[in-house]
This record gives sequence, C-alpha cells and structure tokens, in this order.
Amino acid sequence: MKIVLAEDNEILRKSLSFFLASKGFTVDQFSDGKEALNAIEANSYDLILTDINMPGISGMEITQYVRQSIGSDIPIIIFTSSGVEQTELDSFDIGANEFIAKPVSPAVLLVRINKLLNKRA
Repeated sequence: MKIVLAEDNEILRKSLSFFLASKGFTVDQFSDGKEALNAIEANSYDLILTDINMPGISGMEITQYVRQSIGSDIPIIIFTSSGVEQTELDSFDIGANEFIAKPVSPAVLLVRINKLLNKRA
C-alpha cells in the first residue's frame, strides 16, 4: 500500500513515515503541498495523509483538487493543530474521509487507515 504523507513538521513527518513503513506501507513524504500534489497527479496512491496548513498548497486545497479536478475517491485523512470545529466540518464538506487533531497518535492513525483501506477493498 502506497501513501502520500504531506506534513511540514519534519519531526512528525519522519516519525509517522517511520512508523507506517514499519507496518508495511510505502510512504512518499513531502514538506510542501505543491510537491505532494505533483506526486499525487503523477503516481497511483492508496491513501493521502495531509496537514491542513502546508506551504505552497494547503491540505484543504489538496483535498479539493483530488475530489473535484481529478475526480478521485482515494481516502484522505487531514491533520490539524487547530481545535476549531468549523475547520473539521469544512474538511468533511470538501471530501476528507477522516480528520485527526494533533498531536497524532500513530496507533489511532493506523486504526483509521486500516478502516478506510478495508472499506475500499
């Protein structure tokens, strides 16, 4: 299973990538939303993990682009440090499948990833 991980916090990105790789996933990491979006357009992925606030292009913009411009139903999980309820509601409105508040628990993330991937299978 191939995952895009778009997260500008280097420590979080590397630790989540290491954790997911240890669980058998292939993870392409990006610290910039535009680079992540370019990879999504050029490659086939099973899941997108994105921070909401990214340099270049935000996680919301990535989600909107994947849903509207590409027309893909690939599962998308959005991370944010914002505790604002409206942000979560907006994420679902534009097509995110899951929303996880930071700090991200790797164990909880894995459960949500497996749930989404099992739905698609």
